[in-house]
Amino acid sequence: MGCSNRHNNHCHNIKTLDLNLNSSLPSRFNTLNIGRGARSDPAQDLLQNPFNIMPSRRRRREPSNDEVGAKKSRSHLQKREIPTEFSKKRCLIWFHEYTGPNEDTLGPEGMEKFCEDIGVEPENIVMLALAYKLDAKNMGFFTKEEWMKGMTELQCDTIEKLQNRLEYLRALLNDPPTFKNVYRFAFDFARDKDQRSMDMDTAKAMLSLVLGKNWPLFTYFHQFLEQSKLKVINKDQWCNILEFSRAIQPDLENYDEDGAWPVMLDEFVEWLKEQRRTIGNIEMRSAT
Repeated sequence: MGCSNRHNNHCHNIKTLDLNLNSSLPSRFNTLNIGRGARSDPAQDLLQNPFNIMPSRRRRREPSNDEVGAKKSRSHLQKREIPTEFSKKRCLIWFHEYTGPNEDTLGPEGMEKFCEDIGVEPENIVMLALAYKLDAKNMGFFTKEEWMKGMTELQCDTIEKLQNRLEYLRALLNDPPTFKNVYRFAFDFARDKDQRSMDMDTAKAMLSLVLGKNWPLFTYFHQFLEQSKLKVINKDQWCNILEFSRAIQPDLENYDEDGAWPVMLDEFVEWLKEQRRTIGNIEMRSAT
């Protein structure tokens, strides 16, 4: 049904709910933050260092059969000698690839390189699962202690080993009890540590990350938060949002007005019912 001209704008605002959730992520979420460092301009680099140019290639001599055989033998030997057991020393060396030699914290710039090395977008939810396994305290940072403890548990001391564990980390998110733990972890992980609550911009971004693809009512809830006067979300509200998303049907038929939901969720239900009544009235008038 089309909308009448008088109600066209209102209907458009209600029915066009395909929000670009990724665009709502604050810049610090780009590395779960995980904040991206500034990239250098290659042209500028060349002006500053004009000798930083690849040398012209000389025509190489074709290797003899003996040389080819020796190379294959060395390659086979190297593959055979790659250790499979976990090494704390190797894990620590790996950590310092993303920090200074005497630094104990992996920060945003190192995090960006780390994400590139393992082939995961910084804002991918699997990075939240990894932070959960490392029990990281601050978004965008891994301390040496967190790294060593978490990677030891995962038995990862190289890029390749962690890449092989990514499916395991994704599987954690598909297990409801574990996902609940990751969801609760996300609140303390993302909030400012000098605040007991999470600011609304951060909350909307994190909710987009953890619930945006799996909760049918999420786009409506996101729009509700956009128009609400709420400035923060506390931990009780945060935890109840997950329970609400699991328990309440998209048509709200099983919603109990006398239930013990936080006021914020009661207000969301009233708001959504009003939006649906408005849509129904507009469509009825458009049909006549």
